[in-house]
Amino acid sequence: MLRSPDFGSPISAPQSLPLPVRVAFRVAGRPTLSAAEPPSMLIAEPPEHTRYRRLIARAFSARAVAALRSRTEEVAEELLDAMAARGPQVDLVNDYAALLPLTVIAEVLGAPRAMREQFLRWSADSVPLIDFGIRYRDFRRGERAVDALHAWMLQHFETLRRDPGDNILSALVAAHDESGGLSQDELSSMAMLLLEAGFETTVNLIGNGVALLTRHPDQLEMLRCATGRWPGAVDEVLRFDSPVQRTARMAHHTVEIGGEHVRAGELIIALLGGANRDPAVFTNPQRFDVTRADAGKHLAFSAGIHYCIGAALAKMEGEVALRALFDRFPDLTLTMEPHRRPSPVLRGYDTMPATLNPVSIPA
Repeated sequence: MLRSPDFGSPISAPQSLPLPVRVAFRVAGRPTLSAAEPPSMLIAEPPEHTRYRRLIARAFSARAVAALRSRTEEVAEELLDAMAARGPQVDLVNDYAALLPLTVIAEVLGAPRAMREQFLRWSADSVPLIDFGIRYRDFRRGERAVDALHAWMLQHFETLRRDPGDNILSALVAAHDESGGLSQDELSSMAMLLLEAGFETTVNLIGNGVALLTRHPDQLEMLRCATGRWPGAVDEVLRFDSPVQRTARMAHHTVEIGGEHVRAGELIIALLGGANRDPAVFTNPQRFDVTRADAGKHLAFSAGIHYCIGAALAKMEGEVALRALFDRFPDLTLTMEPHRRPSPVLRGYDTMPATLNPVSIPA
């Protein structure tokens, strides 16, 4: 279904949107510029989607991600140093899992490092906009966060016009100014999507990985004995505890899928987390196994034209973050059950209290 041209974005079916969003459409007469609303690449269809993706593909190419690895390793060490100095009691989500990918994507976008905490607050408020069944007050808070981020982005574009850098946003601003290939709303929407998508999924990947590896010390020991298994272990984390649990598509016309007839205009929810536990695909799917040879078959990043463009970056950051954390603090322990974020779409933790190994803390 994710790859089939018979299905597309559900945004073109207004009845499929959460009620607060439909109400806001009627009241405001326009959608917000969140990642879940037009003209976001997340829900755009060809030819617009093709045009958007082509403009930003180079920022997430294999070569670009490889070039970012050393910088990601530096960021990891900086954050681990800060935790060591502040420890031994830390919150692995707020002090590490969130800050590592956010620092990297902010640099990719040419955004100042000092904005990290504000980006985190805006993101926390705006993420519920992608959830179905969202309460109206949460929608309004999310809308205010998106408006504030949009206003900041417009100012940032002016900064990049005066002093462009070697980053993807400078290139997108130039594309907007020189060729008119992007409207102002398209430019802002794309920038906000890159910021949010550049760290939201990775925060969950890192946090889920920490929780799984501390609960399965035998698997962590395998990684210590064979460090070359880390990339496959990241795929297993993505499969076993998918950072994005579901997505949606709308049938363009009546079609049969899986023996069921789907009528044109019907909304279909794809349970990615369920697919990643499919016993027809994965042997003993309920077992967390970092040596699983086919873990890379997971659908954690979706599939088809909407396959996550930042997947390679997320996997690299997850590998670097988890390996560096357990190398530095091999005996870290979770001091209490980490708290899941309240979202049916994004699966991860918003707090993860932990105690670092005092022996690992430098004098």
